[in-house]
Amino acid sequence: MSVTIKEVKTKSELKKFVKFPFGLYRGNAYWIPPIISDEVKVMLPETNPAFEFSDAKFWIAEKDGKIVGRIGAIINKLYNEKMGENIGRFSRPEFIDDQEVSAALFKTAEKWLQDKSMTKVMGPLGFSNLDTQGLLIEGFDFLPSIASVYHLPYFQKHIEALGYQKEIDWVEFRLTVEAIPEKSLRLTDVIKKRYELDVLSFTSSKEVLKWGDQIFEVLNSAFEDLFAVIQFNDRMKQYYLNKYFKVLNPRLIKLIINKDKKLVAFIVAGPGLGEAMQKANGKLFPFGMFHLMKAIKHPKVIDLLLTGIEPGLQGQGLSALLISELQKTLLELGVEFTETTGIFETNHKAIQHWKNYKHIQHKRRRCFVKTL
Repeated sequence: MSVTIKEVKTKSELKKFVKFPFGLYRGNAYWIPPIISDEVKVMLPETNPAFEFSDAKFWIAEKDGKIVGRIGAIINKLYNEKMGENIGRFSRPEFIDDQEVSAALFKTAEKWLQDKSMTKVMGPLGFSNLDTQGLLIEGFDFLPSIASVYHLPYFQKHIEALGYQKEIDWVEFRLTVEAIPEKSLRLTDVIKKRYELDVLSFTSSKEVLKWGDQIFEVLNSAFEDLFAVIQFNDRMKQYYLNKYFKVLNPRLIKLIINKDKKLVAFIVAGPGLGEAMQKANGKLFPFGMFHLMKAIKHPKVIDLLLTGIEPGLQGQGLSALLISELQKTLLELGVEFTETTGIFETNHKAIQHWKNYKHIQHKRRRCFVKTL
């Protein structure tokens, strides 16, 4: 039977789109299921403020009466204005190992983008750089961090067969938490005195949220020139503060302020929730929240979710200061490992920094590109 592509139009169809990977990855020890209700909200204009500057469509593929794949396409107008190009994005591709299925899905997404005057398509990318990014191409035998992705090995072969080429890679590291050398502690003291800096630590999310606007101000300026990045407006800031910051362990957030009490750098880490999310299996109730709260309070692995440093202070040792301060807390909590999120392969300074720790470089994600 041939492949049928259906546009997702109703909430019921959207739930089918979100739930498809649950069957595709059934029995896979490394895939982390999303919270179904949260993933649905990402794709609805009424709950995702990115739709204010984005167009998006989603499709499912059916064959022999079964759903066998899915794909989304996004046009981020702010990013296109910034780049001066008409660039579309493919998003959230999942499909069985059938070239007919993947070809039909991508052809549909590409046609919609072409009809919208796009001349190039990249992906997998989401609505923003805090949404899902990249296709896993190395590290299939590791649990991803909560801010990363997992895919099946054959996806890359299918995408390349459709004419897509590499645009850029992200690499990820797993670090072993060890005692902080005296030399490092002395160095961070020197950095604090030289630039007249203070490090803020927290015990409650309410305290952290007071700094929310400044965190995103630093993020906007630090990430401005990075690939696939847009500035976060007020609604997007509030969206991500509500989505993530209220459920993070505040002890895993460190801020650096200058002598004028202005925020100049931050690091946001979170407990590794992979195993808890697997136990929750897409639902917070009745038992999902219990598993998540247990992981939040007693983490053995933490994920480095986000780091930002004002451009004028980059390369001055503030990243080492942030990590050192966070490391003190990790040792107190008994954390054994730290997972970095994706680092652009071109960011040689950051990569070299992580190589100073006991580490493995174990995962790689790729963004592909194709001219339409």
